[in-house]
Amino acid sequence: MTFDIFALNWWAILVATLSSFLLGGLWYGPLFGKRWLRALGKSEYDLAPSAVPFVVAFVTSFITCVALAWLISLLGISTWERGALMGMIVGVAFIACSSISDGAFCRFSWTLLSIQAVYRILHCVIAGVIFAIW
Repeated sequence: MTFDIFALNWWAILVATLSSFLLGGLWYGPLFGKRWLRALGKSEYDLAPSAVPFVVAFVTSFITCVALAWLISLLGISTWERGALMGMIVGVAFIACSSISDGAFCRFSWTLLSIQAVYRILHCVIAGVIFAIW
């Protein structure tokens, strides 16, 4: 088992990374934006426009996508169903579980934790499908 960084499909990784922004725009906008802000105890005016969260989100999403692309390639997954399943496994077991655990210690509301965890799971599922079929 080796990690050949040049063998990864970098176009698929870029598309999967950008898909997190498309999903996030919908998720934290019209779908759950108001509930998310309420769960944070903030208003849209409390969150001053800044590029920093977007840069951090891009970098962390990119790292997640590289790892998931490598895992899917290593396992030889090539159907959208198995890609979605692997994305779900990674999203639930590694990302959502640790986020929920951290959130519980920080006493975040279950509404906030649910909105954020399901977003991360869906992003991994979408990325898993992209990597499996591309």
